[in-house]
Amino acid sequence: MTIRMMGRLAAGIAMIAMTAGAAKAAEQVEVLHWWTSGGEAAALNVLKENLQKEGVSWKDMPVAGGAGSAAMTALRARVTAGDPPTAVQLLGFDLRDWSEMGVAANLDDLAKKEGWDKVIPAALQAFSKYDGHWVAAPVNIHSTNWLWLNKAALDKAGGKAPTNMDELFALLDKFKAQGITALAHGGVPWQDGTLWEAVVLSVGGPDFYKKAVLDADPAALSSDTMKKVFDDMSKLRTYFDPNFSGREWNLSTALVIEGKAGAQEMGDWSKGEWLRAKKEPGKDFVCIRFPGTQGSVLFNADQFMMFDVGEKQRDAQLKMASAVENPAFQIAFNTVKGSVPARTDISDEKFDDCAKKGMKDLAEASSKGTLMGSLAHGYAQPAAVKEAMLDVITQHLNGQLTTEAALKRLPEAVAAAK
Repeated sequence: MTIRMMGRLAAGIAMIAMTAGAAKAAEQVEVLHWWTSGGEAAALNVLKENLQKEGVSWKDMPVAGGAGSAAMTALRARVTAGDPPTAVQLLGFDLRDWSEMGVAANLDDLAKKEGWDKVIPAALQAFSKYDGHWVAAPVNIHSTNWLWLNKAALDKAGGKAPTNMDELFALLDKFKAQGITALAHGGVPWQDGTLWEAVVLSVGGPDFYKKAVLDADPAALSSDTMKKVFDDMSKLRTYFDPNFSGREWNLSTALVIEGKAGAQEMGDWSKGEWLRAKKEPGKDFVCIRFPGTQGSVLFNADQFMMFDVGEKQRDAQLKMASAVENPAFQIAFNTVKGSVPARTDISDEKFDDCAKKGMKDLAEASSKGTLMGSLAHGYAQPAAVKEAMLDVITQHLNGQLTTEAALKRLPEAVAAAK
């Protein structure tokens, strides 16, 4: 073989290697998400590893500030430039907003093949789909109407978990008498809204919640029932400690874990803090539906929306969507995250007692039509309306608005935001 022939052969081998490398590189997903710490990152690694086994590499698109404006600004820039990421972690009405822009990939064939319609609750499908087509793969379902109780403090107070608002106030009085903070709360709008929506459901029931929160009906927002909600919020405010304003939710959870507070109203992600502190459900803490809300579930859910990135990356994208709905991943992720699987066909065998209750409650609420979106977490109203409502709720809770003024301001704020 001549030197020239050897050179041509080497060049050919190099070209083949480059082509193979390019083909391999094409099997990649670029994902915008904000699960970057602790157990969430560990759980997400399960998804990354599953995809690697399928020959798909994972590229993180880092997001500062979680799901806030910075993330959406970065995403808009990418989409405007014609270079969207493969998948983006989105919540609630943000999914609809991006779908309306016509940038979503269609997942119908995969969803049909894997039977998503049969196992994902209809209330969640309303956001996973746009115009009847699947555009997102839901990872989990969180619920917000939980009350977390320090078991020792509860036992000292008589051991009976409250089932309505009157019993809750009585229990909080007993916690106060123990010399601890009765109700741990962080005074930021989304936490105020999380507490408020639970009180709305407790006081008015699911039908009233649908009218007032999901429909934003002006009559419901200014009704006698809503007056009772705001009055109860004012009363709950008296059980907070003086340092509640601006506190992060996990620091409030820590107060209950340490026995410095008796209770916290918070979504099921707070359970992760208890578990990381080596505490056990039923032994160290008690998880119940917020008093008066048993039978209904207020939810938010993390979903990966798939963007239209062309046929070149289509195969990798479908592999990711399939991996997200894989039951093994749903179990591995949600046992750490504190949430429950987005699929209703998964056994609760590997989940703790609180999660078992969460899965049972979810199935019941889904069948009864009482699985309803959380306002504070983006599944009840578009962002503008949500923020307008939270402004009024926070101002009232901080004593800047009387109940009468809040009843007048709330429907006005909603109307102005629409």
